[in-house]
Amino acid sequence: MAFKKAGDFMIPLDSYPHIPYWFTLRQTIAELENAEIVVKGKKSLPRWVLIFDEKYQLMGTVRRRDILRGLEPEFLLKKPLEVRKSLFNVKVDPDLSELSYDKMLEGMRKQSERPVSEVMLPIRATVDFEDHMIKVIYEMVDNNVSMVPVLKDNKVVGVIRSVDLLHEVVTMVL
Repeated sequence: MAFKKAGDFMIPLDSYPHIPYWFTLRQTIAELENAEIVVKGKKSLPRWVLIFDEKYQLMGTVRRRDILRGLEPEFLLKKPLEVRKSLFNVKVDPDLSELSYDKMLEGMRKQSERPVSEVMLPIRATVDFEDHMIKVIYEMVDNNVSMVPVLKDNKVVGVIRSVDLLHEVVTMVL
């Protein structure tokens, strides 16, 4: 059995959510909410969005949790993390909270107008379209990432997620 190359099992870029860096967090959330990936007949929700510049050069990625972190209202950011967490500790009486729903919602809506570039993460690894599957495994493991962009002629043509890579490994091992 011949080993596959990255291009053989990547998700093509046109099937994966990607946006320009000037999109707001709100626009990014909308993209994620409307995105659905179909791989080998199975539907899946993306966990990342690729971020590009004006020249369609890859700048970074943003994960769901990066967006959630970016929505934290500005008035909370000035407080230490432990204090911020304790504000939501309402185990004693669930009707008590130091924050009003309206104040939180207002703060999150304000933060949702920030550009996604403020919370995106830099690209830690890429692979080439022709790279051997083993190289993809090493890049993911070595860089502790679960998604890598696939390049062809120095342009992003797709992505490989760890779940899809593992599926390819399973078909060889089992």
